[in-house]
Amino acid sequence: MEFKVDQKVRYSKTHEWVRVEGGEAVIGISDYAQNKLSDVVFVELPPAGKELKAGAACLVIESVKAAEEVFAPVSGSVVGRNEALEKSPELVNSDPFGQGWLVRVKLAVPAEIDSLMDAAAYTSYLSTL
Repeated sequence: MEFKVDQKVRYSKTHEWVRVEGGEAVIGISDYAQNKLSDVVFVELPPAGKELKAGAACLVIESVKAAEEVFAPVSGSVVGRNEALEKSPELVNSDPFGQGWLVRVKLAVPAEIDSLMDAAAYTSYLSTL
């Protein structure tokens, strides 16, 4: 099966993506991840101001199949939450790289971005799963 991969973002091995905008990182889950979750019914977003640590669980997404933790691909402080997901959690499924974003984080360690995969590396990684 082919999954959409956004060329403008970086990916973690746990299928989160990061798009850097200024000193902030917009975080979401990949098309592969939303597909595996199936129909998303609830997203538990962290509060503004919460400190995220790269590699640590930062929020939970519930689907009709299961509840899954989402791991922070980078460290930083939550400066924005996608409040639209409270009423429309299915945006994670329908537009994972756009309206289905999860949180905005003020980057604590910008160099962490360099440890994430680019689109080509992520596509190659997906072929091994």
